[in-house]
Amino acid sequence: MKKTLRKALLGLGILTALPVQAAWFEVTGQAIVLESKSSARTNAVEDAVYRAMHYAGADFSSFSNLKPYLQEDRQDYQFNGTEVRHVQISKSFIKDGNYYVTARVDIYPSAKSCHNIQYKKGMLISDFSLAIPQQAALGGIYQVGKDFTQLLKRQIGKQSQSFVVTGTSAVPVQPDNPSAMMMLAEDYDAQYIVSGQITDLTSTLDQSLLSSDKINRQFSVEVQVMDGKTGEVLVQRKYREVAEWPFSRISQVDTQSARFWVSPYGAALQRAGRNIMLDLESSLACRASLPEVVNAHGNQVQVNVGRAHGVKQGDLLRLWHTAGFIDQYGISRNRMVETQITLIVDRVYESSAELSVQQNELAASIQPGDLLTKQPQRRH
Repeated sequence: MKKTLRKALLGLGILTALPVQAAWFEVTGQAIVLESKSSARTNAVEDAVYRAMHYAGADFSSFSNLKPYLQEDRQDYQFNGTEVRHVQISKSFIKDGNYYVTARVDIYPSAKSCHNIQYKKGMLISDFSLAIPQQAALGGIYQVGKDFTQLLKRQIGKQSQSFVVTGTSAVPVQPDNPSAMMMLAEDYDAQYIVSGQITDLTSTLDQSLLSSDKINRQFSVEVQVMDGKTGEVLVQRKYREVAEWPFSRISQVDTQSARFWVSPYGAALQRAGRNIMLDLESSLACRASLPEVVNAHGNQVQVNVGRAHGVKQGDLLRLWHTAGFIDQYGISRNRMVETQITLIVDRVYESSAELSVQQNELAASIQPGDLLTKQPQRRH
């Protein structure tokens, strides 16, 4: 029986070792060889570790801390203070222009990771724009900004541990107008607003006497994240990828087609989107999730988080009153005051939930706009 189980797991590319708290996974990562074999190897190793962490449910917020060490050309990587303890490269090879790495990854998932102890946070994604639309002329990919927005939405929706996309918007993000951005976030029940601009789509021709010419194309994007509750800019990052553009110089390319997304250039955009998602996990996963009261009647309260955010019947939450004030510089600020009011989840819907107040005598003080934090205690 044990031999049969082991063969089945080998067929899946995954091996699990006892005890159940710890597991090791044998996975194969891949990356396109373009700039150099060393950079392709790094991308393949990162891909293997990511696949193992995704399957094991390990905390993505630590992935960014691992990346600098995975750039070293080694067979063994040892880590302390992270759920990924050991990465051992067993095989690597190049085939059909791709670099493949097979690795054994030891993972010790923690039940106390931020994504395990609080709800997913709502995220609004504003359509990515083109800084220089003329650069999209090659292939006529003028819609690549909107299509990259949808790609990022799907990646976060399917793979993110800490966020749920509550919508996308064509409204331009205005960091210098925080009040308008707070209103936009409120309309979408979003705790964060993600926006970006594609700054480089230029291409270069790599000419060769022995083979056909090859076009390499850049993809550079600047991303920023705003706090929907305060309008503050929390994250600003730049990402750059370069990949082969395999299409004819005179063809019009549909950036919604499978042909585009399975191409080397489409794969580079998917890698950029994944890196954005992983950096969001690293930067924001451990910030408190802040469900908001949208309606209060008697001792019954409705909040703007639900099944999609990870809410479960019986969850216990603590209420915080919110109050606005104007500081000495004339800037509007929000203040949170903790209360002794606790609420318990009675009914859960897809994006909302109904709660009952445990201290009936204090229920009258609850107002729409008050915030809640999930408590570790659960009713059994």
